[in-house]
Amino acid sequence: MTDTKPQDRVLIFDTTLRDGEQSPGATMTHDEKIEIAGMLDEMGVDIIEAGFPIASEGDFAAVSEIAKNAVNSRICGLARANFADIDRCWEAVKHAEKNRIHTFIGTSPLHRAIPNLTMDEMADKIHETVTRARNLCEDVQWSPMDATRTEWDYLCRVIEIAIKAGATTINIPDTVGYTAPEESADLIRRLIETVPGADEVIFATHCHNDLGMATANALAAVAGGARQIECTINGLGERAGNTALEEVVMAMKTRHDIMPWTTGVDTTKIMAISRRVATVSGFPVQFNKAIVGKNAFAHESGIHQDGMLKNRENFEIMRPEDIGLAGTSLPLGKHSGRAALRDKLEHLGFELGDNQLKDVFVRFKDLADRKKEVMDDDLIALMRVGGDDESDALKLVSMKVICGTGGQAESTVEMEINGKDISATAYGDGPVDATFKAVREIHPNEARLQLYQVHAVTEGMDAQATVSVRLEENGNVVTGQSADTDTVVASAKAYINALNRLLVRRAKMGEGADTREISYRDMG
Repeated sequence: MTDTKPQDRVLIFDTTLRDGEQSPGATMTHDEKIEIAGMLDEMGVDIIEAGFPIASEGDFAAVSEIAKNAVNSRICGLARANFADIDRCWEAVKHAEKNRIHTFIGTSPLHRAIPNLTMDEMADKIHETVTRARNLCEDVQWSPMDATRTEWDYLCRVIEIAIKAGATTINIPDTVGYTAPEESADLIRRLIETVPGADEVIFATHCHNDLGMATANALAAVAGGARQIECTINGLGERAGNTALEEVVMAMKTRHDIMPWTTGVDTTKIMAISRRVATVSGFPVQFNKAIVGKNAFAHESGIHQDGMLKNRENFEIMRPEDIGLAGTSLPLGKHSGRAALRDKLEHLGFELGDNQLKDVFVRFKDLADRKKEVMDDDLIALMRVGGDDESDALKLVSMKVICGTGGQAESTVEMEINGKDISATAYGDGPVDATFKAVREIHPNEARLQLYQVHAVTEGMDAQATVSVRLEENGNVVTGQSADTDTVVASAKAYINALNRLLVRRAKMGEGADTREISYRDMG
């Protein structure tokens, strides 16, 4: 990194509402644009590129209203290198107390071929259009599109022309995400050293993420002397996206030792706007996305969770509170250990001794092998299963169910009864009916089913179902409960759980006793 004063300010230029919205399928409504602009303004973004006013009446209306409502941010509109675009842009942004016109033209050989202009013709056009913009607005930004693939001598020439015509910010776009960080820093440094008048303007960087280096390239450009970063929330943008606002801001905040620059962005608002942009744009944030991804502050590994519980700096280089999160997440899954399970259960109000934890941990691991993530409600359901009023005389060993259209369901159940394995096959109106009948063949009983209830504990295709079964036999009323990702398995376990409780009642009260005469306190 170059020598930089500790208090050097880097301007944050957010183009979520312009470049971000150009992502196929990311179009936002008028009200959504106003809402996002308000959030950007509140979080302290220096410049908001609110849209492309000449693109449509809707875009013009949105930019105009954003300009009227802005409190903190400078409002910018985009314009191609022609008078109609520039005039329309000014009509939209002029309502803002602080405004900017951003005009651009493609300067690389490939882009010069599109309008079929010679180098001299393009140079004249740049002079005319930047002059037009500056006559309307004191703050003019100019961009040579595809700058990183433009010939060096020509790039220097057109930048000098733009500066002389009145541009106050020169943006250097890596339009196709082709540059590497070392090249990015070197390009900005050389331009500042070479182009006459470069020391009188701000150099900006606009990096695309086609090779996954947008953030690195942007920060390298700042090291080379750029003092404005163009970026978007969540890195939204054309093709692979842009430099992500949250990444550059948090990188500077976290590594201030080697990136001694400051911004005016309130980082605690990052997560809120990230989630909102994801919602309105229809582009969900990938789970492992830096800073704002679901897993960015989540730790499932038992070793990592134990380390986090001891000192979160063991595995986190920034605080989740700094971006507006309540705290770290320790999601429970098959890689989690006892320390994380105990901690989570304590937060849910369950105090367990070592032996109890050992038993629950076995059941937790069994569930975690069948679910991607064990949620709080899963754990509560897990804790509700089992207790002092249970017997283990009846155990489910295995079961197989065949069901579908065109006939009765078939269920084959194998149970262990007092150490002996017994199996039976039965048929019924559905898989649960057939399973209950198979259990009754193995363990004959006169218990009457009073209640059968299924509740999905968590959401998703792998949701855990909690099944409650209430049985009545000779006045004895018991309830069995079990949870499983397979509803029929949970049903069988709940039914067997209730039968085990009946056995306990019989032993405590004698055959034929009425449980209504005994309080729940006596059931323990």
